[in-house]
Amino acid sequence: MHSKISAYLSSTRHALRPALFVLGALLLAGCSSGPKPDVHTPVQPQQPSAQQPVQQEPERLVERNPANYYRPAFLPANLDPVRIAVILPFNNSRTQDLANALYNAAQLALFEFDRPNVLMMPKATDGSAGSAERAAREALEEGADIILGPLFSAEVRAVKPLAADTQVPVLAFSSDLDVAGDGVHLLSFPPSLEVDRIVDYTVLQGKTRFAALYPQSAFGDRVRTAFNQAVAARAATVVASAVYPRNAQGMYAPAKQIAQAYDGGNGFDAVFMPEGGSVIKSLAPLLPYNDVDPRQVQFIGTGQWDDPSLAREPPLQGGLFAAPPPEGHERFVERYRRAYGANPPRLASLAYDAAGLAIALSARGGGNPYAEDVLTDPEGFSGVDGIFRFLPDGGIERGLAVMQITASGLKQVDPAPTGFTPAPAF
Repeated sequence: MHSKISAYLSSTRHALRPALFVLGALLLAGCSSGPKPDVHTPVQPQQPSAQQPVQQEPERLVERNPANYYRPAFLPANLDPVRIAVILPFNNSRTQDLANALYNAAQLALFEFDRPNVLMMPKATDGSAGSAERAAREALEEGADIILGPLFSAEVRAVKPLAADTQVPVLAFSSDLDVAGDGVHLLSFPPSLEVDRIVDYTVLQGKTRFAALYPQSAFGDRVRTAFNQAVAARAATVVASAVYPRNAQGMYAPAKQIAQAYDGGNGFDAVFMPEGGSVIKSLAPLLPYNDVDPRQVQFIGTGQWDDPSLAREPPLQGGLFAAPPPEGHERFVERYRRAYGANPPRLASLAYDAAGLAIALSARGGGNPYAEDVLTDPEGFSGVDGIFRFLPDGGIERGLAVMQITASGLKQVDPAPTGFTPAPAF
């Protein structure tokens, strides 16, 4: 059994910051006796005293009554429960299998960490904002100490005000940085991290002129912004780009447009295609068909290329992408397979790391184990997907490896870092 807590906790201790309370002075007016005023002396009328408005307590979005907190009968009376809510789209037919796998992974962490006082409280949504808000309200009223999930950005946006009202942190699985902050921390794979890592590595290999093919979607818009920023930050150039619809027939013209910019190898020396799955299998062959030689031009992508089936695609052999280091994830897959008899989807490890972190932090003595300064420890944590740390703005930083697609499978060509470098002091 691997170490259950040291893999998630950094070695530094967290000092409790004492609160400073300032007491104001209260002046009491006394009464004194004296001579009566002369009848010829006018008496000044007493000015009405200004009264401070009564401070009203802000209206609570969620009522938290400890008498209503979830506590099962089997839990011994001497154990103080830690309640972990898991909000997932179990009631959405398109994502039900993924939701079940995410919850299986969270339960696997609960079993392996073996903390009898930790209670896991699953709450179902249908993927909509309204259902996520209802699930979060129910979980918070039942005493949730931390929330894992939801999955979609609209769900996270709906949950955020409730969690902020109760100061219960959220470890969400969305990769949309726009919904982070105010107590929401993204435990996901934002494409901007993968883009930055692969562009950095590619430029270090001497490739400085890039082309790009983006999907016609919100994801495509976000990844385009991240790619342009990453390339510009390294004094490289995007010489051509095009947008394609998500159908094979519509991809031909954008791919041909990029090929025309290639100009026999003088136009660009790397081409970026962020999508994976069936999309990349349809898109990638169109470039060599239009005389863009993968042996001369470096094909690069994102973590969506972390798919062993892509090794069977000749145009992608030699392609590079950034992804979490494979060793820890492979061991997680083996344990998941033994427990459930099936391979987990790639995202299942997010729920395992989220649950493992929540359980490990709950074992810390003293104070709030999920306080903001604990979750944003600059030394970070280590999980099955490598090292990660939450940033003060709710985003996440990860240590990523660079992987290459080969005919025999996926190969690591540049390892992930094993620790975070502290920010320089000025």
